[in-house]
Amino acid sequence: MALRFRSIATACRSLNRTACLASKPEALARLFSSTRIVLHENPLGLPRSGAPPTLPRMQRGLPTKRKLPGVDKIIAVSSAKGGVGKSTVSVNTALALAQSGKRVGILDADIFGPSIPKLLKLSGEPRLSENNQLLPMSNYGLKSMSMGYLVGEEAPVVWRGAMVQKAIQQLLHEVEWGGLDYLIIDMPPGTGDVQLTVIQRIILDGVIIVSTPQDIALIDAVKGLNMFKKTETPIIGMVQNMSVFVCPNCSTHTHIFGTEGVARTAEKHGLSIIGDIPLHASICQHADEGKPTVVAEPESVHAQAYRNIASAIIEKFT
Repeated sequence: MALRFRSIATACRSLNRTACLASKPEALARLFSSTRIVLHENPLGLPRSGAPPTLPRMQRGLPTKRKLPGVDKIIAVSSAKGGVGKSTVSVNTALALAQSGKRVGILDADIFGPSIPKLLKLSGEPRLSENNQLLPMSNYGLKSMSMGYLVGEEAPVVWRGAMVQKAIQQLLHEVEWGGLDYLIIDMPPGTGDVQLTVIQRIILDGVIIVSTPQDIALIDAVKGLNMFKKTETPIIGMVQNMSVFVCPNCSTHTHIFGTEGVARTAEKHGLSIIGDIPLHASICQHADEGKPTVVAEPESVHAQAYRNIASAIIEKFT
């Protein structure tokens, strides 16, 4: 199917208030487009024949939550704090679910800093289905969709809130996943536009909160946790990431980010710890190589830690 593309640079120049900067314009990734579009309503530039019907703004009122076609359960992996390894937990958990025989997809909801393409060693632009919907990219038996497939690796996405919200809506509702048992949503840091759009637009079956044991990380993780409580979104449990470092030479256990912080927080909020992931160089190396630990070392204790999270998810919905 022949497709025509419009670059982000061209698209953004048509908006008075939006600018995209890049040192090499040809390196900017391109957006799908078949006709001239109103970009605030269609920031990904998808052909409109595949879009769900929309109502005029004055008639919309509050958003209506709905299930995604062909997707049984939707699980968000969240931490309002950045840098706690949430994306690595998301992709390894999704792969562990897939290895258990489930049909799984992962949606990268981080518009500004997508990580899934690198973690899954995927690149290029996704194709469109006959219904003009994005077709997921796949590797290791896991379907995925990310803003990272629609922009260049070094190209910034310089968008205001309205564009970000609409882009998330398109990534939620204009991807043809096919049949999935689980869709894992890798949430960005914070408690802002993206999080509210996801919560208000789709029915989340559960949320997993990821944090390191450090107090400075838990301050923000609790904010995210309370956001989901306030919106009556079920919380499956918490994952303590980077919990302990074991010296490869002398086997000394060092709690670099403190001890029991996540345990105390989980107990305070009546939650279970469903995963405890150590700090280990191989997990970082596997992520950078685009071959996550569950695939690179499936028999390792680190891979088992991710499988424990997958087992907790399966048990929750069995």
